[in-house]
Amino acid sequence: MSHEDAYFVRLDEHRYRPTPLTGGAWSVTEQHISPMNGLVVHAVERFAAARGGDGLAVSRISVDILGVLDLDPFDIAVEVVRPGRTIELLEAVVTSGGRPAVRARVWRTTAQDTAAVAGGQDEPLPGPDGLKPWSMTDTWPGAYVASLDVRRIGTPEPGRARAWGSTAAALVAGEPVSDLARLIGLVDTANGLAVRRPPEEWLFPNVDLTIHLFRTPSGPWLGLDTSVVFGPGGLGVTSSALHDADGHFGHAHQALTLRPRKD
Repeated sequence: MSHEDAYFVRLDEHRYRPTPLTGGAWSVTEQHISPMNGLVVHAVERFAAARGGDGLAVSRISVDILGVLDLDPFDIAVEVVRPGRTIELLEAVVTSGGRPAVRARVWRTTAQDTAAVAGGQDEPLPGPDGLKPWSMTDTWPGAYVASLDVRRIGTPEPGRARAWGSTAAALVAGEPVSDLARLIGLVDTANGLAVRRPPEEWLFPNVDLTIHLFRTPSGPWLGLDTSVVFGPGGLGVTSSALHDADGHFGHAHQALTLRPRKD
C-alpha cells in the first residue's frame, strides 16, 4: 500500500504527516477531523499497550476541536489524567504549528462479562450488502469524503438519514490498527450525512465529538442512524446511534455552530 492510500504517515513515535486523503469538506486545504479522531484512538491504544495488558476497554471518547488543522505534520502526546486499576482517564493532545489543535479525553474502564444483563440497544440497521453506493461528493468536496464507500438506507430527509460507511484507505500507512480506531475514524462523517440545509447556503461545522460506547465494535462497516437539529439561536446538534454488523454499539453527539454563509 502506498502512502497515498492512507490518511496518515508516521514520521516518528509521536509525529505524523497527513496525506491529501484527509482533505476536508468545509475546506479542501484543511484536514477533515474524522480521520484524526481515529488516529487519536490509535495513539491512546498504543500508549496503553506499551504498559502491558490491563483489561480495560474504551467507554467514552470526547474530542474538542480547538482550531483548524492544515495539511502539515503534527504531534500527538498522550498522558494519564486519572490513573486507576479499574478506571482511568487518558488525554491526547494534537499539536500543529506550535499550538494545541485537538484535545481529546478517553475513559477506559474494566471489562466484565455482563451478557446476562445486556439490553436496551436499538434495533439493528439493515446491512450494507445489496444497498446502492451513494456519492457524498454530490454535496461535499474534499478527498476524505471522496475516499468513502457510503450506502444509504431508505430515502433521507432534511436532518434525518441512515447509512453505512466504510473506506479502503488505511488509517496509518503500513501500520495495523484496531477496528475501534478505524471505525471511530469514520464517525465524524455523520454531520455531513443528514444535511438539513445546503452547505453552500449555511455553515454548520461541529466544534466537538463525544462518543459513548456500551460495546467495542468490530468489522469494516460503520452504521449511522443520524438526526440533525438546528436551534433558533445559532446552535445545533447532530446525534447518531452507532452500529456495526452485530448491531447497535454506542451513541455520538456533535455540537454545531450555525450561521449563514456570506461568501
